Amino acid sequence: MNVFLIGPMGSGKSAVGRQLARRLGLQFVDSDDEIKARTGVDIAYIFEREGEAGFRAREAEIIDDLTGRDGLVVATGGGVILDAGSRERLRSRGRVVYLRTSVDQQLARTRRSADRPLLQNPDPRGTLARLLELRAPLYESVAEWTVDTDGRKVKTVVEQIVQRLGLPADGVAADDDATSGTAP
Repeated sequence: MNVFLIGPMGSGKSAVGRQLARRLGLQFVDSDDEIKARTGVDIAYIFEREGEAGFRAREAEIIDDLTGRDGLVVATGGGVILDAGSRERLRSRGRVVYLRTSVDQQLARTRRSADRPLLQNPDPRGTLARLLELRAPLYESVAEWTVDTDGRKVKTVVEQIVQRLGLPADGVAADDDATSGTAP
């Protein structure tokens, strides 16, 4: 089984993905971290040198590789759904969960991050709103179901996903000390 988490930046894909993988006994992979590991540079550097199109091409290669494996929970990048091939691979090779969040929550969760090239501008709120307007229909078209993350604890989101997967809820996620905050 594979579970692919999609949604905008700041929706909690990495935090939820780590906890979900532990809960399900699967390996966790963050696709952005995988890109950084394989290239040896950060996302901002790739955007600077190759532009968004170059980054998206690298992302599509990583998604093709990761979705071809088994036993993973993958936190994808927010723009992964822009590529039709990636959308099809996600849909056909695993269970896809859209972690939905508001622009206000995204802004609160990403405001201190320097590793968000698309937000390095004078109007990050406007950027997030435009991205969400463009991408929300794509997230919805790919996802098997949607889970709202605004103001919710990571553990609560994980247990909702586990239940939707048809697995018994245990009431306590592994490593419970990491679930004290809300989904970042």
